[in-house]
Amino acid sequence: MTLAVAADATGVRFAVKVVPGAARDRIVGLLGSALKVQVAAPPENGRANERLCSMLAAALKVPPRDVAIASGQSSPRKTVQVRGVDATTVRARLGLPG
Repeated sequence: MTLAVAADATGVRFAVKVVPGAARDRIVGLLGSALKVQVAAPPENGRANERLCSMLAAALKVPPRDVAIASGQSSPRKTVQVRGVDATTVRARLGLPG
């Protein structure tokens, strides 16, 4: 399986499965065609979403302002928008096949 990354005018979008309240923050790998990420932050008041965005920004080497939740704000399954990168760069920086 590979991460399904869709390009748009400003960057890319891809699916993420978030597991809030985990023992530690980590990018687990692929879950189907989505990226599975565990965050220690609880799912209250958007804290898990904030942590997810900051983790992805660090992993993808983009400024935190360039990562946003495009859909699924209150769901464990989200679509993430990342500006300033392409699909090949996303897969390479996350260490995923591509």
